[in-house]
Amino acid sequence: MVRPKTCRKIQAEPSAFYYKPQGVSSRKLQEEELNLDEIEAIRLADVEGLYHEQAAQRMDVSRATFGRIVQSARRKIARAIIEGKAIRIGGGNVSYVEMRDFRCGDCGHLWSIEAGNCPPGDCPECGSHNSICLFAEQSGPCCQMAQQSTYQPTPI
Repeated sequence: MVRPKTCRKIQAEPSAFYYKPQGVSSRKLQEEELNLDEIEAIRLADVEGLYHEQAAQRMDVSRATFGRIVQSARRKIARAIIEGKAIRIGGGNVSYVEMRDFRCGDCGHLWSIEAGNCPPGDCPECGSHNSICLFAEQSGPCCQMAQQSTYQPTPI
């Protein structure tokens, strides 16, 4: 009996769920189906340029599993391009997580952690305590600031 796949963490859905060769009717096309975890693996490895170890941690899978996911995705994408197939995206055992991006104020290193796990701790590159939440810079207080808040209601 095959072991069930564990739930993989992804940050967001892709902006499109179907790609096809130009000038060919969809009815005449064969399709390759990519699961949402495969798209996330491609995004982390090829778009963000993360090492497999880092990307695996973000998806909450082992490094070896991440390697198999990204290899499967690349094979399907290559086959679709070479053989003129459409690509349908969807499915898979995934859960969505919100991430917070941080920059080290000393060395400039960028890294991400799941929202709610703030403060981020030391910079993974240089060990500095000087981390800057980029979410807070863009849209107001982040979870790091909220957890450090010492709000006391005023007595009536």
